[in-house]
Amino acid sequence: MASVGQTADPQTDAAIKLVAWVTHSLLRPKTGKKFPGIPEPSAPTYAALIAEILRAELGNSHQAHKTLMRWTGANERTAKNWLSGSNGPSGEHLLRLMRNSDGVFECVLKLSNRTAVLSSQRLAEVRNSLQSTADLLSEVMEFQDGSRNPRCLR
Repeated sequence: MASVGQTADPQTDAAIKLVAWVTHSLLRPKTGKKFPGIPEPSAPTYAALIAEILRAELGNSHQAHKTLMRWTGANERTAKNWLSGSNGPSGEHLLRLMRNSDGVFECVLKLSNRTAVLSSQRLAEVRNSLQSTADLLSEVMEFQDGSRNPRCLR
């Protein structure tokens, strides 16, 4: 077999050089973990999802990271990183956030494929909505029977 520089076919020679280059880590970046020229995946990361929920619940103000610090015992820089989405909470901080934020609790359940479990607050909201709908249906049925005026005509 011919060596790298002695192949008869230029395409084969180029392929051999490319494989040698890749296997010797010449394409890998010198620092960091990102491959140059390859775009990042478009799916939101865990940190971005948590940040979105926290900003929706608390806003993006100075008070928001103070609230996170009070809830979790984390320092100011950590709370700011959570709100910006550059880092996500883990361990004990995540548990404390889940205790104080229904949005974070539900997000963690969804990320762990446990969507059948809902927070009690969400279940209460659904129950109240269904009760209101049932009351309205009863009023409409009574109005159609002529036995009573609906709420809006009182």
